[in-house]
Parts: sequence; C-alpha cells; structure tokens
Amino acid sequence: MVSAPAFASDALNSGDTAWILTATALVLFMTLPGLALFYAGLVQSKNIVSVLMHHFAIACLMSILWVIAGYSLAFSGDGAWFGDFGNLFMGGIGLDSMSGTIPESVFAAFQMTFAVITPALVIGAYVERMKFSAVLLFSAIWLLVVYAPVTHWVWGGGVMAAWGVMDFAGGIVVHATAGTAALVCAVVLGKRRNFPESVTPPHSPVLTMIGASMLWVGWFGFNGGSALGAGSGAGMALLVTHIAAATASLVWMVIEWARFGRPSLVGIVTGMVAGLATVTPASGYIGVPGGLILGLVGGGACYLAVDLIRVKMKIDDSLDVFAVHGVGGILGSLLVAYLALPAFGGLGLADGVSASSQLWVQFSSVAITVIWTALASFVILKVISATTNGLRVDTQDEIEGLDITQHGEYGYHTK
Repeated sequence: MVSAPAFASDALNSGDTAWILTATALVLFMTLPGLALFYAGLVQSKNIVSVLMHHFAIACLMSILWVIAGYSLAFSGDGAWFGDFGNLFMGGIGLDSMSGTIPESVFAAFQMTFAVITPALVIGAYVERMKFSAVLLFSAIWLLVVYAPVTHWVWGGGVMAAWGVMDFAGGIVVHATAGTAALVCAVVLGKRRNFPESVTPPHSPVLTMIGASMLWVGWFGFNGGSALGAGSGAGMALLVTHIAAATASLVWMVIEWARFGRPSLVGIVTGMVAGLATVTPASGYIGVPGGLILGLVGGGACYLAVDLIRVKMKIDDSLDVFAVHGVGGILGSLLVAYLALPAFGGLGLADGVSASSQLWVQFSSVAITVIWTALASFVILKVISATTNGLRVDTQDEIEGLDITQHGEYGYHTK
C-alpha cells in the first residue's frame, strides 16, 4: 500500500478508481455481514443479537469518527509519530482532490472500511460479558488513540514508513493492533462464567461458516485493493491471498482430524481466517510460493497459539482474536522480510536492503505497535471502568444473556 495520499494533479485512472470503489464495498462487506455472522455463530444463542449489535453500531460510530478526525490524524501532516488536524471533517477533500490515480474521496472511503473492521475484530475478545456502553466508549477512544496513530506510522508517512516497513494491507496496522487489544480486553475483563470448565460450544457453526465465506470473498478487496490500482500487483495479491487461506484451512483441518479423530466446520473456517491474517502484510510483496508457505505457517502456528492461550494459559479471549489475528498478522509481518526475496518468488526488497536488516525493521515496528497498543488499551479500559458504571455486565445479566438484558430482544423465539 502507498504510504500517503498524493495531492498533486495526477491523472484519474477510471480502471483503478472502479476497482478501489469495488474493493471498498468488499471490505465493508467483511464487517457487515461477514465478521458479524462469523462471530454471531460462535457465541451462545442468547447473545447473538448483542454480537450483531456490536458490529453494526461500531461500523456506524467508527465511520463518523473517521470523518471527524480519524482520517486527518492518520493521513495529514508530516509528523513522525502523529498526523495533524489539517483534514478535520475531511476538509479539503473535493471532487478534484486526488490520491495517486484515484480520487482522494475514494482513498478516504477505502481506508474508512479498515478503520471499521479493526475495532470490530476486537469484539471477539469480550463477547457475552461487556456492557454495550463500554463497547462503544472503548472502540471510539481506541480508534483515535491507537488505530489512527499506528496507521500514520505505517501508511501515513510516519516513522515506520521512513524506516521502510513492509505492511501491504494491515498485518501491523490491523491485525497486530486488534489482536493485542483483544488480549488486553480479555485479561482486564476476566473470564466468562464457568470458563474453561463448561463453556458452551458455538450455537451455530452454519452461521459461522456463512460469515467466514463472506470474509474470504471480502478479503480480496482488503488485500487486492491495497494495491490502490487495478494492475498486476492487485492480481498477485489476490492470488496469494486465496492460496494462503486454502492452505491454512487444510492445515487446521488435518491437525484437528489427527488430534480428535474428526475435523470440524468451525475449525476449518478458523484456519482460513488464520491464513488470511498471516498473508495480509505480505500479500503485495510475495509470489505463489510465499502464499503457500504463509498458509502452512499461519495454519499451524495459530492453532498452537489457540491451544496455548485458551487451554494452557486459561485466558478467555473468547473467539481467539489474538491467537488467530494477532499471531497471524505478526508472523506474516516478520516473514515477509524473507518471503519477498526473488528466491521465494517475491518482488524483492528495496535496493541495498538485506533480508536481515528488513527483518529488524519489521520486528521493531511490530514491537513498538504491540507495546503501544497494549499500554493504551489497558489505560482506556481502566479509565472507562473508573469513570462509568463499569465494563462488565453483572452476573445475572450474563446468565440471562446480553440479548434481552442489554437490548431487549431475542435472536430466536423458541416458544
């Protein structure tokens, strides 16, 4: 992905513009309805409405905040660590404003869909126990304090862009931030009732598979669209994205089959998401061999991470956001330093840059992002808890389910 919009009078390319308009719709489709249904099927039936409500409300709120200040903080100014307020309320973006070969309005809208899905990914960590008011407050503050600055560092011409960091579509900006925030949320909120002794299994693997399929399709816009043009780069990004997803799905399925004697639908679609998260930062720099390798590594490593965090460490990151998105995005962000080499079918590194020096840039960028995200997320949660009526619903509400206690609705009427 280009690091910042260009405001020169570049010629508009109708093909590039048409593709990014399509990619924008695809990325929004990933959240609504893709991620919403994926998560909704994984919770208990008494909490499906709350999960869907979280996604829909976050999509609305993040969009407005992106217009007010998020886009400006991410893509305005030339500061190393922070953008400025030059584009508050997207001021200055008119019909003639350009970002490369596409209108800046299209670039801003495309980036908005990334700002929507990133805090929505964090939902998976706190389902079935976080108050709706706290969800909105946390997501809103987090977007402006964590997501927008990190976007500026990597894609907005900030410090990591100056280092030459490689993050094509969001391994650092999206998956490392969302995964880290999810882990912090899980620790601060605490476990669901009876976790891990008697956690109810997903109430609808069918909904989860439907949502996962929408994510897979939408991810072509996520990664292919990050080329910001309709060319060979977008085509290769789309191809390696699909290969990594298919490979990781099969890896997860085989591990489950060997371990438990039967493969599960929830397992294979979770493997798919792991492959997609892992290939995302590398998708614009690698070739087909890199896609296969990242699918193999992502499927296996994320499976082990789920086992470590949920079973051994007993952290209730309910829908495995860190294990899948965080671990996958971080792995892809590190491995791209080598998989981008021509020996693996990649496009190569910048002139004079070795794989080892690029790896250091990648590691430093990931480490700073994870540390900042963890600290900021922890402080945001603690401030909300101290200044409101708390983060977590009471025990009786958790027993009855968030659908009726938080929203006064049922997802299913069984009588």
